[in-house]
Amino acid sequence: MDGQTVSATFPSAAESVADARRFVRTVLTDWGMPAAVDDAVLATSELATNAVTYAGTSFEVCCARQGDEVRIEVRDLHPTRAPEMPGINATSGRGLPSIARLATAWGVTYDRRTKGIWFRIPAGGGQDLPVPRLKDAGRSRRRAAPKPAETDPAAPATALTIAGDRLLRSPAAREALEDAAASAREALKADAAAVLLTERDGTLVVGAATGLPLDAPAGAPSVVDLGPEARAGRAWITADAADPLAAALHARSLAAAPLDAEGRLTGFLVATAAVPDRFSDADGVRLGRLAGELSLALEKARIGELERSWRGWLSFVAEASDLLAGTLDQERTMALVAQLVVPRLATWCAIYSAGDGDPGRLAYVWHADENRADALRDLLTRAGTVPEPEAPGPWNALADAPDAVRAAARETADDVAHAFPLIARGRRIGSLVIGRPPGDRFPRSAIELAEELSRRAALAVDNARLYSEQTTMSSALQRSLLPPGIPDIPGLEVAVVYEPAGEGHEVGGDFYDVFPSGDQPAVPARWRFAIGDVCGTGPEAAAVTGLARHALRILAAEDMTVPDVLTRLNRLILGEGERARLLTLLHGEITPRPRRDGVSITLTSAGHPPPLVLDPDGNVHEAAGPQPLLGVFDGVDFHTDAVELRSGQVLLCVTDGVTERRSGARLLGDGQGLERLLAGCTGLSAGAVAARIQRAVRDFGPEPSNDDVALIVLRAS
Repeated sequence: MDGQTVSATFPSAAESVADARRFVRTVLTDWGMPAAVDDAVLATSELATNAVTYAGTSFEVCCARQGDEVRIEVRDLHPTRAPEMPGINATSGRGLPSIARLATAWGVTYDRRTKGIWFRIPAGGGQDLPVPRLKDAGRSRRRAAPKPAETDPAAPATALTIAGDRLLRSPAAREALEDAAASAREALKADAAAVLLTERDGTLVVGAATGLPLDAPAGAPSVVDLGPEARAGRAWITADAADPLAAALHARSLAAAPLDAEGRLTGFLVATAAVPDRFSDADGVRLGRLAGELSLALEKARIGELERSWRGWLSFVAEASDLLAGTLDQERTMALVAQLVVPRLATWCAIYSAGDGDPGRLAYVWHADENRADALRDLLTRAGTVPEPEAPGPWNALADAPDAVRAAARETADDVAHAFPLIARGRRIGSLVIGRPPGDRFPRSAIELAEELSRRAALAVDNARLYSEQTTMSSALQRSLLPPGIPDIPGLEVAVVYEPAGEGHEVGGDFYDVFPSGDQPAVPARWRFAIGDVCGTGPEAAAVTGLARHALRILAAEDMTVPDVLTRLNRLILGEGERARLLTLLHGEITPRPRRDGVSITLTSAGHPPPLVLDPDGNVHEAAGPQPLLGVFDGVDFHTDAVELRSGQVLLCVTDGVTERRSGARLLGDGQGLERLLAGCTGLSAGAVAARIQRAVRDFGPEPSNDDVALIVLRAS
């Protein structure tokens, strides 16, 4: 097999890059070199992109086996276009340095017609190597990745955990770094800008830069060398040339902002100037925004790298993400997290929740052996210590449980446990603890995957918490916008229906009310009713709904007529200015007739669907003519229509969530659909009419309604 060579030629086209990657992947897989595939494909992609972008000719990819290495060459037909290694101030063209870091060797060959760039990679894959430190600027040389440094007890503590990630190699990460450096330099009108990334030992390396001097001094600072702002994860401005970062970058002025990804310090975005006092606090805020955007981009790229590295776990991560995204119930989310961990990563899993001022409580426990779940829960509850990890690490509190509890838990009491913080939106919301039998240590892959899952779980749990809080607040606000009850009106049956659209997390725009009128509500002679629809939903619509409902009651108590109430309410809405919302409103007054012979109703329909009257013989007709809706024109003269509702007659008032209920291209109200529906309710009570209309609206279309539904049914007895 040694010396075997396979080659293929590709045209100069964007899709050829993907074809070249597939070719290399297939060849190396067939040769039994799966560990080398990713690095070889990445390097081939860089060279194929260069051939398409810069040479503009067809290119050949040649793979050759050479002992325990594979040699890959990409040859194009543009020999005069020599490749160039970018300096530290370059904002693009970093493909060749990437290959220099991936390959054991690489080079360029020419002949009279072609140019080829080749590289060699071990059959076991390349090494994970960082870019050069500041002292190596302008040179790309291969060196071993630094080992984690011993912790110095005297070193000041950092508020943010050091990222400890290898330098991201994905094109998306490199492009994000280069764009961020260029944007920072332009936005702050700086002489230079750079993205500095943290290594596992806390030292800083250049991820991307523009405008930096090539003779940057040796001795790149580490995070612990920086000031308290850096260690606390805050942006800072300095004109002190002795500042470690300023000194390393030959700067008299420096603005720096941390790259914070879910509580992990990934690095810094910095801008420098050769003159003192160049930057202001506003520049620091601007740089902080750019750093926030870059942090998100790097976090996405970092997760992508982790998922690429964990190819064997990719389906698990995808499954976990889909499942966690599929529920907004907090308890169910915690249960999903635990059942995803067990038994894939651990024998058991416990989730602790924490709130403001609350160190935490045990929220959920799951064991692979259900018979041990209760004993494990008791063991964790009586352990006496709630895990509060700032970073993933071993947790040994099971030994603190009382002897009797440990005896009841049997061998579970000696399990090995690992705790992970659940951090969402910059605050700790709890912790995740996983455990295995004492002889079954956690492999590094399980720890890393559990750490990744804990980040996703934290966000999912926090989303569920926020959704629950929002739903609770929306429900409370919605209840405050509806009447506490429906009064008894002599000679009249009253039934109401209200269904907000959505899933209860947003306040609806429809409302209704039935209440006594006049200055003596204790012994009312008249009642008022109203049903309205505010344009839109949410807090803005709720504000107009509250204004309208309370104004109707207050003005009715002043014995204002129905038209005068609408005129005053119209002015109130117009007075809200830009905050105002259009409002359709059906408002009427009910007066019982002598000897309980039905009721008299005067009403006004301001832009609202017309009310319908159902006679005992099944005939249906409109009870009021249309008038302008509220919140559009001032000086509108409203008038009332009169309805004498006799025994057995029904008055139906609805919002457009009923008439405009959709099924495909058809609406429920099309072709007098609501009239026919009401005609089928002859002889029913008010409650039965309301229930039948409600059911018909639900059953009309296959999809849930996207509009609020409200209706009032008045039936003379």
